[in-house]
Amino acid sequence: TCPVDGRINATNPCSEYAFLDDTACNLASLNLLQFYSHDLGKFDIESYKPAAFSRPWLAWGSSGAPRLAAASAAGSFSLPKGLPLASGVGSSGASAVAAVVAVNELLGRPASLEVVCQAAMQGEQAGCGAIHPDNVAPSLYGGFVLARSVEPPDIVRLPVPAGLSCAVLHPHQEVQTGTARALLGDTVPLQTAVRQWANLGALVSALHTGDLALLSRALVDHVAEPKRAVLVPGFARVKAAALAAGALGCSLSGSGPSIFALAPSLDEARVVGQAMATAYDQEPGPGADLWISAVGTTGARVVDLAGER
Repeated sequence: TCPVDGRINATNPCSEYAFLDDTACNLASLNLLQFYSHDLGKFDIESYKPAAFSRPWLAWGSSGAPRLAAASAAGSFSLPKGLPLASGVGSSGASAVAAVVAVNELLGRPASLEVVCQAAMQGEQAGCGAIHPDNVAPSLYGGFVLARSVEPPDIVRLPVPAGLSCAVLHPHQEVQTGTARALLGDTVPLQTAVRQWANLGALVSALHTGDLALLSRALVDHVAEPKRAVLVPGFARVKAAALAAGALGCSLSGSGPSIFALAPSLDEARVVGQAMATAYDQEPGPGADLWISAVGTTGARVVDLAGER
């Protein structure tokens, strides 16, 4: 099935990665719990490394690109992330990144960020049915990113203007990604596409130059928001309140129902966020959560919880 990678020397019942030597699916099926001490509350990394590295978990094909080998390690993760499902804030992508970064850390960081990104994309695909780095990449790298290509992933990291902050209002409802995606259809009118491309170019320029006025003019969604706004009752009222309170821009976060607004500073984001919450409270139905934060510039990382207590 992969003639460009050379002669097939052996295979296995799964026929996985048959073009690579020493990467059959049964070479490294390990139980992570064997290396965890409940008494000490620690994972024995040194004992695990010889087993994990008895066969390569990364291999290189004839194209020179890294391939994820089929060797696997069995285990389970508990992820108390505190983010609701179907919320439009990229929780599935963040979960995939957290899992892959954790495993990579346990193994001594053998994989580059690029390989970690590919693995996390596959994890998100298993969770939501689509493979795209739009949520995975910013969770991994931090800040703003431009996903120029999906296959192979081509991630362009963009600068974050000093002080730029965000308010996110999350109504207590779910919007299924598949439902929201179906509303978009398969085509975009040329005139609409041209307006959106112009805003994207202006947005990238504004991030590089720190031109917040240009950033504000560019934060207009001509493609998704007009069709998806009907899924979030009160969206128009919340957006109007955010802009009146000084937001640089306001729109749906992902598929919704979350609504985000950008502001020049953390203090201004708090004012904008409060205006959004007040506007939403006028709508009948469930309540909402409000999150305020500076736009992060640091991506996924290992945090020493013991050191922070």
